[in-house]
Amino acid sequence: MHMSSSSNSSACSVAMLWNWTTIDACFLSSTWHINTAGQFAVSCIAVALLVVVLDFLRLLSKQYEEHLQRQFQRYVAAQTTSDRMQFFCGDSLEHGPTVLTFRASPLQQLARALLHTLQFGLAYIIMLIAMYYNGYMIISIFL
Repeated sequence: MHMSSSSNSSACSVAMLWNWTTIDACFLSSTWHINTAGQFAVSCIAVALLVVVLDFLRLLSKQYEEHLQRQFQRYVAAQTTSDRMQFFCGDSLEHGPTVLTFRASPLQQLARALLHTLQFGLAYIIMLIAMYYNGYMIISIFL
């Protein structure tokens, strides 16, 4: 299948079976056409870096969630201390203990949604690259 309009360029090789193609391989689109071994090496390194970025996004998302939980726990601790002070100062609590539930602000939700979208999009791109069944690319993903 010849995907280029130029007569001096080679055809793009897209195999949907397990392969070890390096030169003339294409990934995701005809614009990602590998013409040299150097381009293929850079592509493998770039794919490995995509996986590193994905893991970094997952870590960042987890740390952000933990930060939000700690922030809420500090708020609850401050509220509990304030309620105890009111009780000991003579103000009685009429309704008993209150249950506080965590609700992220719209800005916090936006940040969470952005992190999730970036993770999902990047994981999807990595999955599409793996679907080309190129052994070198799959090794790059697993590294």
